[in-house]
Amino acid sequence: MNMQTSDSIVIIPTYNERENIQSIIRAVFALEKVFHILIIEDGSPDGTAAIVKTLQQEFPERLFMIERKGKLGLGTAYIAGFKWALQHNYNYIFEMDADFSHNPTDLPKLYKACAEEGADVAIGSRYVSGVNVVNWPMGRVLMSYFASKYVRLITGLPVHDTTAGFKCYRRQVLETINLDGVRFKGYAFQIEMKFTAYQCGFNIVEVPVIFINRELGTSKMNSSIFGEAVFGVIKLKIHSWFHKYPKKSN
Repeated sequence: MNMQTSDSIVIIPTYNERENIQSIIRAVFALEKVFHILIIEDGSPDGTAAIVKTLQQEFPERLFMIERKGKLGLGTAYIAGFKWALQHNYNYIFEMDADFSHNPTDLPKLYKACAEEGADVAIGSRYVSGVNVVNWPMGRVLMSYFASKYVRLITGLPVHDTTAGFKCYRRQVLETINLDGVRFKGYAFQIEMKFTAYQCGFNIVEVPVIFINRELGTSKMNSSIFGEAVFGVIKLKIHSWFHKYPKKSN
């Protein structure tokens, strides 16, 4: 592979991330393994898009951006990104936050789990070996931890960190899941994607990572997102009793 080609694309949704966006892009491009990046920019008023456009001149074959009008939700951002990545023939598709709560140096670990160790979905997990979070307020740690336990209990999903948004999918997973049928937009989107992949028979593996609370900008977590997750999970489970999932083809 020359510098301009890669089998992997990292999708990063942005809304008002001007403090972080340049650093995160450079951190990914500094890795030994070549990753491409697709920014899904939801009309940030703070000028995030302009920073990305300047960097695109420096990294013309590696940095891509879809600009959308206004905040349309995390789930729809990723789905737009997934469709783009499939059209552009990437084999490994990553989800990552712009705010450094996900450490770019963990990307090769997730890649290895899928590319070499047989995982269909690799999750950067906070809870597979104790609680690996840094700088989080205790209330948030507990809420996130118990939310994951709750999701596991209701769905039967054999995953410790069910709400994690740091992951790698093999292309086949996103081709199999009906992306237009994904119903949740906020936090529950992450749960729905894992649950659906599991129901389709894909192999989900957790890779331990350490999450660091964002240093710059503001957290996007709020109670309505949390409510969607609580009730959404029950809906997901009930729906699964009456729904036939496409199966992983060997």
